[in-house]
Amino acid sequence: MAQKRTPGLYERNGIWHIDKVVRGTRLQESTGTSERHEAEQYLAHRLEKLRQAKIYGVRQIRTWREAATRFLVEFGHQASIGLSAIYLEQLDPFIGDLPITHIDDGTLAPFIKHKLRPGQTSTGKPKPPASNRTINIALQRVVRILNLCARKWRDAEKRPWLDTVPMITMLEEKRSSRKPYPLSWEEQSILFAELPDHLLRMALYKVNTGCREQEVCKLRWEWEIRVPELGTSVFLIPAGFGGRHEKSGVKNGDERLVVLNSVAMSVVDGQRGLHADLVFPYGQSDQHGATAVHRMNDTAWKKARVRAAAKWEEKHQSQAHPGFRSIRVHDLKHSFGRRLRAAGITEEDRKALLGHKNGSITSHYSSAELGQLIEAANKVSATDSRGPALTILRRKTG
Repeated sequence: MAQKRTPGLYERNGIWHIDKVVRGTRLQESTGTSERHEAEQYLAHRLEKLRQAKIYGVRQIRTWREAATRFLVEFGHQASIGLSAIYLEQLDPFIGDLPITHIDDGTLAPFIKHKLRPGQTSTGKPKPPASNRTINIALQRVVRILNLCARKWRDAEKRPWLDTVPMITMLEEKRSSRKPYPLSWEEQSILFAELPDHLLRMALYKVNTGCREQEVCKLRWEWEIRVPELGTSVFLIPAGFGGRHEKSGVKNGDERLVVLNSVAMSVVDGQRGLHADLVFPYGQSDQHGATAVHRMNDTAWKKARVRAAAKWEEKHQSQAHPGFRSIRVHDLKHSFGRRLRAAGITEEDRKALLGHKNGSITSHYSSAELGQLIEAANKVSATDSRGPALTILRRKTG
């Protein structure tokens, strides 16, 4: 004889879950067990807690998992929700079953300790410890959710889920974080010579426009705007273009004006006709078989920087700077910004060229203003070693 089904319980991936409306309140959570009788006992316990809260005014104790789940549902429209889900999934084994009243530095310590230990990838390769910055991003999600529990979310009796939010200690970032590393012209020449052709063109465009990685990878011809008065083009990237993920968009939420200096313009012109939609396609040579590059910081980039560091050391008979040995794609943007500053470009123009938020409406620039920005972008060549020197102060590496 089949076992009678318990209303409000259902099985998913071998674990029993609750989905039941009780006195006008919907209860949705995992029981944390694969045993049916244990799940039924847990459901009975939760129903009793709800009954006491309703009749005697006893506050319902919410678990961290319940709060995290509500956050993911309520803020599912946010561009960063996918990243938040990853961090919350990492936190769940450590604090998922705890009441939100028990979330503090002490209960978060095992999570931090785990993240600071070296590990292994799914393929068995060594995995370095997480950076303090990465851990802090997860802790910031914790603080965000606890603030919602205290300031926004209410139970049926209009009481906050949490009375006070504990002070969560963040890890120190300044000393532990990797500093930006703007390339010298010689380092750029050595590195770019090691890049495969498609990455070389993207890197050359990036270091001459200050674009972010995904603004290069997903650049589309439909965003190009001709400026006949100046005999050139600019790109106007829409605020919600998508980036690596569907909802990621331009970082500061505004349209992104991309001004092309002579080098960037020559790169763009060299890409014409390769693909109907993408400026930097990758893959098959036909118009439709190629796809967008997912990211520039791939295996080819990492192998190229190792070869470049070795060639630098062979040429100079000294150790390459650690920043050059581990050069990041984002350092190309820092290189462009540093060169603009070395060329004497004003802070306002640097912000416009780098896509930083400065209160301007980028789509409303006049031809004269665009001409001024193009002229400024072209001045980065003045910081080449063949012109006025760009001096970058670096500590000796021993």
